[in-house]
Amino acid sequence: MHVLSIQSSVAYGHVGNSSATFPLQRLGVEVSPVLTVHFSNHTGYGQWRGPVFDPADVADVVTGIEERGVLGTVDAVLSGYLGDVAIGKVVLDALERVRAVNPDAVYCCDPVMGDVGRGMFVRPGIPEFMRDAAVPVADLVTPNQFELEYLVGRPVATLEDALAAVAALRDRGPRVVLVTGLVPASGAEDVIELLAVDEQAAYLVGTPLLDLSVNGAGDMTAALFLAHWHRTGDVRLALEDTTNSVYAVLEETARTGAREIQIVAAQDAIARPPRRFTATRVA
Repeated sequence: MHVLSIQSSVAYGHVGNSSATFPLQRLGVEVSPVLTVHFSNHTGYGQWRGPVFDPADVADVVTGIEERGVLGTVDAVLSGYLGDVAIGKVVLDALERVRAVNPDAVYCCDPVMGDVGRGMFVRPGIPEFMRDAAVPVADLVTPNQFELEYLVGRPVATLEDALAAVAALRDRGPRVVLVTGLVPASGAEDVIELLAVDEQAAYLVGTPLLDLSVNGAGDMTAALFLAHWHRTGDVRLALEDTTNSVYAVLEETARTGAREIQIVAAQDAIARPPRRFTATRVA
């Protein structure tokens, strides 16, 4: 499998391509990372340095890859944090170029926009671009609960709400939707859930909510889910493998008290997902 991954990068820590590339490689996936920004560290620290790349520069990198004659080997395009709405147009142009030489290539859109408690944290225009342009042409979409609510314009308070919201989102184009950071309808404060849905079924898995606050887990989740789904074609297996690997990484992060997700330390759990959590069919 070959993934063209267009998203952010940091020199220190793990978000965006710095969170997606190595986990994909540990699964044996060839990755061509294209950077939308290159910051010293993720913005959650409150201070950072580095550029948001000019859209023309991002497009130029894609053109350079195209000139090597390898876009036809790309099985999937993955996008995440964009930095600027104009870069979103570069992503869709890259997708068109890939599909022109490989019509079977899929697009996984991680619609990075915001989160519960933080609200929107991207530049103006990006949420609308995600909703109106990127999501309709995506095969897989991986929003968190906050982003799902924005994309469909309705609150999600119950599992039934989530299933209805995902159905509305799938009606707009995506075949598969993975919802992360789903707050349980039971009100349990020590559990967090993930919901994966395709045209055949919906599966839910819950894990203990760990006492940590880190960035980049969602980026890794989207990348791993894309890889596992592409390999198996099975949303349940993809959900379980992704959940078990990500939880192992987060558990190691909590154990060490690190401020960055411990991808390298827990890499064996990425390559060989533990069998700790199983998914339940809910629709």
